[in-house]
Amino acid sequence: MRRREFIALLGGATAVWPLAARAQQSDQLRHIAVLGDTHSVWVPFVAAFVERLRQLGWIEDRTVAIEYRWSEGRPERVAQFAAEFAQQKVDVIVTYGGAVTILKQMTTSIPIVFALAADPLGIGLVANLSRPGGNVTGLSLQQAESASKRLALLREVVPSLRGLAIMFDAAYPASVRETAIVNNTARTLGLEVTQHGIRRAEDIASVFDAIKGHTGALYIVENALMSANADQIIVLALNAKLPTTFTSGSSARAGALMSYGPNIPALFRHAADYVDKILHGTKPGELPVEQPTQFDLVINLKTAKALGIEVPPTLLARADELIE
Repeated sequence: MRRREFIALLGGATAVWPLAARAQQSDQLRHIAVLGDTHSVWVPFVAAFVERLRQLGWIEDRTVAIEYRWSEGRPERVAQFAAEFAQQKVDVIVTYGGAVTILKQMTTSIPIVFALAADPLGIGLVANLSRPGGNVTGLSLQQAESASKRLALLREVVPSLRGLAIMFDAAYPASVRETAIVNNTARTLGLEVTQHGIRRAEDIASVFDAIKGHTGALYIVENALMSANADQIIVLALNAKLPTTFTSGSSARAGALMSYGPNIPALFRHAADYVDKILHGTKPGELPVEQPTQFDLVINLKTAKALGIEVPPTLLARADELIE
């Protein structure tokens, strides 16, 4: 069975395979817990992570055991899995920024590596970027910092844009901060802005009811809640004939008009470097939080055609990936 198929099989059995099932394996195995938000989205990310571990000498089920859990954007599931990991005393937890606060409440000793986090310093995941201290470190998405460019790119694709709706997770401070930046940038561009904070998946449909016929495009402030429900958002946006921009390329590949943000598989490969150092004895608090070095612009031409949008040739030439 290929590794990706193996990962998918694990992900489909969320929390069914408890950590105790590993007890029969050699005591020499080190244990990594991967807590992601959405299995279908994380499969290619985890594949990049596992491949980089292999290059560093950590072979799954030979030198290292990896447990996979999926929160589906629900904090109560994060708490459930965090308690499980803390009880089992895994060697390191790899996760996303939105889960770190809960994980930190469960353990101050197990190293935690966030493979992606929107604003790790601003929301208190670490005390300092160069020397995080404590048991947490990882990689920043620089999501707020790239927000203005993401909006500017959307404006290039839709030059006639006059109204913008912003959908964000009102319970996540990093998303609130990015929303403020997008709002300010949009107003400097002369756009009329409406902000729509949600707290659960059930709130999404009501946002589309509110903006129907009243806006020209939708900006998604991406986090675990949005990623877990990206498919629903994309379908509703297409039905409403709304161009939509996200941060992650996976959303553009799934049908959003476009995305601009860090190359996430690259972040996960680098997260494996962090894990390697931690398993060799480096304290997470001594590993600086690093910024992404590769940003990708992904444009879905199928969606553009369905929306009647002609993407300017100059932007097509700058895109890192075109979905045709």
